Amino acid sequence: MSLILDGTNGLSDVDGTAAAPAICGTDTNTGIFFPAADTIAFAEGGAEAMRIDSSGNLLVGTTTAQTGAKLAVTGGIQGTIASGTAVASTSGTSIDFTGLPSWVKRITVMFAGVSTSGTSLVEVRLGTSSGFVATGYLGASGNIDAAAVGSTTSSTGMRTDNIGNAGLARNGIFTCVLLTGNTWAATSIMANSTTALLGFAGSSIALAGTLDRVRITTVGGTDTFDAGSINIMYEG
Repeated sequence: MSLILDGTNGLSDVDGTAAAPAICGTDTNTGIFFPAADTIAFAEGGAEAMRIDSSGNLLVGTTTAQTGAKLAVTGGIQGTIASGTAVASTSGTSIDFTGLPSWVKRITVMFAGVSTSGTSLVEVRLGTSSGFVATGYLGASGNIDAAAVGSTTSSTGMRTDNIGNAGLARNGIFTCVLLTGNTWAATSIMANSTTALLGFAGSSIALAGTLDRVRITTVGGTDTFDAGSINIMYEG
């Protein structure tokens, strides 16, 4: 291939590739290349890391622009709010969200019409690369309805409420925040509109490592989910 370098054209006639960028330093697989018309891309270690496409969109970790957005990032952006994919809570004893970035400092778990097959309470367990943690939690949950007030403590997970009724649908928000180091604190409030039942909880735990996963499960892991959906949001 030819290379033109002069005062009129500058550096031209070399497009390059991610593996062999057109413009690079002594590190020959890291630099700038031109993968398509009106497109500039940047390679690191022989792989594309970022590009500016022909519409002026900045794409990081992806080559596909998002409709209506000038910035598209695969892998999440620290300091912004990212949403998971909603999961139907209609079967199984647990729902897991894994692969959370190490910079996460707040996690919100959203419940819409979530119920279980039995009277087991619902709790959230945090985890690290070593797996989910099922001991060492400090906290309690309570409930208020027209007839009674109840409460209970928990060490196996962060309770979402004290609603121990089969078939009653939970609607609400569980929020967990990083206090310091790897210590997390959480609050939760849930409601069932058909029975005027309100559930709430507060808890904390000191993990042995960096959080990277969240599990929503039933105490004891025997009662199954049978209705509703669950999703998470996280931010740094």
